[in-house]
Formats: sequence, structure tokens, C-alpha cells
Amino acid sequence: MFTLPSSKPRATALVVLGLLFIAAGANHFLNPGFYLRIMPTWLPAHRELVALSGALEILGGLGVFVAPVRSWAGWGLILLLVAVFPANLHMALNPELFPELPQGALWARLPLQGVLIIWAWWATRPGGSPTAS
Repeated sequence: MFTLPSSKPRATALVVLGLLFIAAGANHFLNPGFYLRIMPTWLPAHRELVALSGALEILGGLGVFVAPVRSWAGWGLILLLVAVFPANLHMALNPELFPELPQGALWARLPLQGVLIIWAWWATRPGGSPTAS
């Protein structure tokens, strides 16, 4: 069931995307304190939302490798990226909470969300003949 698109650039983008989200999701469980600081104060259940977003990142990352659900996984990752945008905005607007990070990096995360959304859409969109791997 594990297949890759026949296009090498798209296959590479898909593999890197999946591994990136699996690693990012795992990091929510390995370093929850960082993600708790990201949470805007107006959101409830910070610990639960950090765990949920981490689990969804892992599931989405795994899902992009499974051809029958790849497109759904891509849309799920896109929705997740949109959902976590307020946390990235919170980081940029509150740099004092993240003294270990350059302020420019906090602002760079905002357009990076757009790049990740386009990447997830492009790598997981239907079409093209898959090659088994």
C-alpha cells in the first residue's frame, strides 16, 4: 500500500514532508514545555491541545505515505497548519516568551506556514501514476 508518485521531485517532497511532520509531532511529546509556551492564553486545555496537535502531525505524516489516504492526509495537514497559525502569531507577538529564539525567526514562521501548506497540497494531490516502493 506504500507507494510514491512517479515524479522524483514529488516523491522526494512527499517523503520529506511525511518525515518532517512525524518528527515535529513526536517533538510535541518529547518537549511539551516549548509547545505550551506557544499556546495563546485564550485557548483552553493547553496540554490536551499540544498532545492532540502532536498526534495529528504524526498521523498526517504517516498518512502521506499511504496512497489511498494520501490526499486526505494532505488536507488534514493543511487544516492543521491553518489551525496552529494563531500559536505562531502568538510567538511572533510575544518574543519575550522565547528568549532562546531570534525575533526574526519568530516572524519567519508566519510565511513558512504558507510554504508548508503549498508543499502539503502539491506533494499529496491526486494524480500521476504511482510507483510501488
